[in-house]
Amino acid sequence: MAASEIYICTACGTESTKWAGRCDACGEWNTIEVKVNSVTGPTSKSLGRKRGTKIALTNLKFSESGLQREQSGFEEFDRVIGGGLVPASATLVGGDPGIGKSTLMLQVAAKFSTTGLSVMYVSGEEAAGQIQMRANRLGIAAAPVKLATETSLRDIRTTLEAERPALAIIDSVQTIWADFVDSSPGSITQVRAAAHELTVFAKRCGTAVILVGHVTKEGQIAGPRVIEHMVDTVLYFEGERGHHFRILRAVKNRFGPADEIGVFEMTGRGLTEVANPSALFLSEGREVSPGSAVLAGIEGTRPVLVEIQALVAPSPHAQPRRAVVGWDSGRLAMVLAVLEARCGVPFVGLDVYLNVAGGLKIHEPAADLAVAAALLSSREDVSLPEKTVVFGEISLSGALRPASKAQSRLKEAQKLGFSGAIAPVGKKSETVVGIDLVDVSDLSDFVGIVFGTSGLKKRKEAHE
Repeated sequence: MAASEIYICTACGTESTKWAGRCDACGEWNTIEVKVNSVTGPTSKSLGRKRGTKIALTNLKFSESGLQREQSGFEEFDRVIGGGLVPASATLVGGDPGIGKSTLMLQVAAKFSTTGLSVMYVSGEEAAGQIQMRANRLGIAAAPVKLATETSLRDIRTTLEAERPALAIIDSVQTIWADFVDSSPGSITQVRAAAHELTVFAKRCGTAVILVGHVTKEGQIAGPRVIEHMVDTVLYFEGERGHHFRILRAVKNRFGPADEIGVFEMTGRGLTEVANPSALFLSEGREVSPGSAVLAGIEGTRPVLVEIQALVAPSPHAQPRRAVVGWDSGRLAMVLAVLEARCGVPFVGLDVYLNVAGGLKIHEPAADLAVAAALLSSREDVSLPEKTVVFGEISLSGALRPASKAQSRLKEAQKLGFSGAIAPVGKKSETVVGIDLVDVSDLSDFVGIVFGTSGLKKRKEAHE
């Protein structure tokens, strides 16, 4: 029988019988590679008559003893994974190269091992001496962690079967090579095979497995996202290289809330926990200035105060610039359109720069009102009221929608010394002692209360 080559796209996994420069399925260029040499001929398209093994069946009754979480004492990490490590779980941790994933995982391994858990750390990227040198620098060299450096999936599985640790950390899944897959290490086929084998081992043997994965320049876990559905929890380790803090964010969690965050600070002795993230994202000892608004936000279950900074200036170009850091640029375009259409505040001929202080990335819609406040404050060169937080969602009609967990936001603001809040609450029960709450239901009312409609009208007439 004649042999034929099968080609596979390393970006999406689509197979074809001929090579092409561009994948027809996902549109990516130069991602087609040879998968395997196969022999043509008739193949079975069904299971046939061969019988399998009957599956054991159970009911829906839940037993607390089946979900005993193990806490590491690393409180920020335990918070993000839902309160502790669940046995037989599979977790994927992704992040940019050099952001500190290996440092975090080594510290997590040391924390769990000191609580009495058997922990195995397998590295496919570094030599044992390099890891030991880092552990010595971090002050965790005495932790009883079993260290291995290997890239062969077969050897790793055999060692895991023999050791049966309570926790196994694989750093990273892109370096693992499966000898039964004819593809280069790091390709989508290899990553999928390695993740599948390790996840099956976790479920069958009760070992919790943490896989480390790199993030591409598009911000997706390299592979790309084909293994996210295979694991129980997906965590992203985020941070800007110019800032000293890092954020561990849960984007998927079968055992706890998604969108939970843990905040760490990168120091010379590794990552340390940040007990009060709000103080980290606020400028201390500063005077209130135009273009600045404080958002009372929610990240997962945690209220976080963060400063929104805006700069609105005349544009020397025919096409004004719209630059955003830490927020959705499409959401900014919507807020600008609503301000112009519903409130009569034009931004034509003006450059707009928006920044979330501290490098934090905000995704919740309750930041709309704080962004609008910062934009108007910069445009009118008028500062917002001192010690005041702002939050609320803006609709296309100009109406303001109440944000969830308003009381938690207000309590966090009151704890940090803020005395006022402007938000569409709608419920008197959401008030907090020590906070002077201004309830607004429409964006035009907000503009009139905070900035005064007369001044805006004069500016609009002058602009026209």
